[in-house]
Amino acid sequence: EVQLVESGGGSVQPGGSMTLSCAVSGNGDGSGYRCSGWFRQAPGQEREAVAAIYSGDGSAIYSDSVKGRFTISQDNAKKTVYLQMNSLEFEDSGLYYCAAATRNRFGALSSSTYSEWGQGTQVTVS
Repeated sequence: EVQLVESGGGSVQPGGSMTLSCAVSGNGDGSGYRCSGWFRQAPGQEREAVAAIYSGDGSAIYSDSVKGRFTISQDNAKKTVYLQMNSLEFEDSGLYYCAAATRNRFGALSSSTYSEWGQGTQVTVS
């Protein structure tokens, strides 16, 4: 069974930075995933896409709300996807999930594309 495990969450002041990590563990090695993404969900709100990265060429896409502030990257050797978050704002608070997909069926920023999800890591900007 493949597992995605997020880490790196916590509390930070506005304007600060934080890096999240998502490691693939279990029977799978993650090599079959076409894209990986980060999503977040604030209390009482729907889950929204943050960023996604294509496994093959490393190209990335971002939601408008984080473009220019967040950077998604991957280390295929470590089977890990990262989310570097800079200039954090109150509105960036939420539970951050990483996800992986073997096919990009509905777009890399669509949660419907993803079949594998982590448990989430909390980010609080205050």
